[in-house]
Amino acid sequence: MARRLIGDQSIPRLSLDEIAWGEGTQRKPLDESIRELRQFLRSNEQWIIEGCYSDLVEVVLPFCTELRFLNPGVETCVEHCLRRPWEPEKFRSEDEQQEMLASLISWVREYETRPDEYGVERHRKLFDSFSGKKKEYRSVDEYCKAGVQSRGRSKAGVTI
Repeated sequence: MARRLIGDQSIPRLSLDEIAWGEGTQRKPLDESIRELRQFLRSNEQWIIEGCYSDLVEVVLPFCTELRFLNPGVETCVEHCLRRPWEPEKFRSEDEQQEMLASLISWVREYETRPDEYGVERHRKLFDSFSGKKKEYRSVDEYCKAGVQSRGRSKAGVTI
């Protein structure tokens, strides 16, 4: 959705994956990720941030003008994982990405029962507590249409 919202505008985009992970499958220390996140916020007047890291999204919410919760259901997310193209910003090769696919799908399937910052319970609490403009999207069609219709309206948006 972030890329659709940005379109051909020059709005900085941050995927929280970029600041959450070190080399391999180790998460960076939270303090380090928060420092990088705050630097991004200071460096950009307008931005779109996306990611499922509730511990990082919490830091952003006081600066956020709009929150979007992409919640199309677990099976839709699994289908997305199976169709996603190679992400060279995350993996050194397509083979490396494919090697992680089974773990990713298992992780996605735990979304509704996971008690940590990646689960629906934490996402729901963040979404419900946000007092600004917000929208929950329950289908892919719904958020694809919304991304095109609302380009450029938000100064600082977060997508979880």
